[in-house]
Amino acid sequence: MAVPEDREARFRVLFEAGRSRLASYALRRTESPEDAADVLAETFLIAWQRLEDVPEGEAGILWLYATARHLLANQRRRLQRQRLLVERLASELGKAVAQTDAVDQSSLEAARVLASLPAEDREILMLAGWEGLDSRGIGAVLGCSAVAARIRLHRARGRMTAAASESFVAGTKHRHAVGDIPHEAASE
Repeated sequence: MAVPEDREARFRVLFEAGRSRLASYALRRTESPEDAADVLAETFLIAWQRLEDVPEGEAGILWLYATARHLLANQRRRLQRQRLLVERLASELGKAVAQTDAVDQSSLEAARVLASLPAEDREILMLAGWEGLDSRGIGAVLGCSAVAARIRLHRARGRMTAAASESFVAGTKHRHAVGDIPHEAASE
């Protein structure tokens, strides 16, 4: 698509007259040169798109300032929303970490048992337990049928139960060996 020469020439005049003034304006109002460059580029993009609305002469430069001012206000609002979101997410993450830190001994043991299982078993158990997915959902995530997911989940639960039983027996033996004194030894 060809651009009429008079339109292009008019834009060049506006750009040359306003570029350095608008760049200084944006640099004084942004946190980084990159942000200022974004404002400057967007200001001139809008000027190009709406060139018929841009007044001639100094009034055109003032129009550019007004456009840049609106863009800067939008940028500040966007950055403020991002900061608030980051703060909210950090707060929620802090609460989640605090809850995780308050885990009891049985939860730690369950996590150890889960970690001892093969990765495929851990994944399917976590999809069911932590993500709350049913067989159809698990199948969709794993790329298998709901029936296959149900069978895999059943088998993984069986392996977890066996691993938990082994861990319990080993833990009981360890506690007796380390901390408990048998009655016979205590009476001697």
